[in-house]
Amino acid sequence: MARSSALWPSERSGRMSTRVLGERFTRYRTLAGLPDELTPHCLRHSYVTHLIEDGFDPLFVQEQVGHAHASTTSIYTSVSSDFRTCTLRNALDRAVSDALGQD
Repeated sequence: MARSSALWPSERSGRMSTRVLGERFTRYRTLAGLPDELTPHCLRHSYVTHLIEDGFDPLFVQEQVGHAHASTTSIYTSVSSDFRTCTLRNALDRAVSDALGQD
């Protein structure tokens, strides 16, 4: 099979092109009433965010998405305020326990 810029294999043809993927995504986004700013690339941001919120190691996430620098991966991460609050709370609890010599 010749190499192309097409993406995933489909049951109807060898590969799905980025054009077809974009067109389908746009159609489904419109039918769902979602904003035009939502693009297929947004799914990449969601993937990174969900991995981080689910507790995956940040280096693993960075390698999953092929970023050379952790700072790039952090741009993709948009964790919820609940996640930030819980993370900070856990860090503070550990620090206080360590300072007080508690287990």
